[in-house]
Amino acid sequence: MYGTASAGFSWLLLELSGPWGPSVFLNSPKIIDPALGRSVVRRVEATGMRIVAIRRPGRRAPTPRWRWFVVHSNPGEESIRQGEVDDPTGYLDIALDGSDGEPSPDPVIAICAHGKHDQCCAVRGRAATTAIATEFPEWTWECSHLGGDRFAATMLVLPHGLSYGRVDSSDDPAALIRLYNAGRLDDAYLRGRTSLPHPVQAAQHFVRQETGEDRIDALGPLDVQRGDHRIRVVLDGQDGPVEVILAEQMSDPLHSTCGSQVAGQVRQFVLVSMNVLRPGP
Repeated sequence: MYGTASAGFSWLLLELSGPWGPSVFLNSPKIIDPALGRSVVRRVEATGMRIVAIRRPGRRAPTPRWRWFVVHSNPGEESIRQGEVDDPTGYLDIALDGSDGEPSPDPVIAICAHGKHDQCCAVRGRAATTAIATEFPEWTWECSHLGGDRFAATMLVLPHGLSYGRVDSSDDPAALIRLYNAGRLDDAYLRGRTSLPHPVQAAQHFVRQETGEDRIDALGPLDVQRGDHRIRVVLDGQDGPVEVILAEQMSDPLHSTCGSQVAGQVRQFVLVSMNVLRPGP
């Protein structure tokens, strides 16, 4: 799973409670008018932000609420602002620069349970959501498609943008959030950090495997250089800069979703070498 976290520096999470269609904002007329949904999506994506629908797990409240979160995930500048509007038309007026709403002291845990997009997400995502919401009910949301359906259940932990996969296969999914609260991560389930390029995500994985480093803010990227057949990533290691040389290859054919009929190949990163760069004389 390493090196597969979908890119996302800024996020807008919008509450849409009720049944979701294949494309939540365009195909869920019982919740939001498709024309309004299209306008919201176009406005958000024009800024380069990622937009995600969220809803509380379990039984729906009889009166819907329209809560929102604006999240920025750049390392060292992470933030969440939250607010609520009276109805979905208010989603068009949210200031996307983070100047609306109030700062949130709590993380947002978003687990894909978008069954109309992929059935695996419905089954595995809801199992993971239930397990985590039992311990962290105020932080936990079901969410729409996050990418990487073959890694269901997929989870996003904000504001740090930690992308996890196969969360439901853990004996204790909530342990991932306990680690997060301690400033640590579990590399066994981590796809990567959404604010970092895929080669950096992969390089961090290989260094964590070798060293056992599990601090979220460790191993920041210092340099990335692409050659014809190699990628050189330099990370900020505890004992000095760590140089990681990667190669790219294509996987064996695989099915990217539960419902896919045709197997395809995906890119993978392979470790070529890893060295701590010592200062010269």
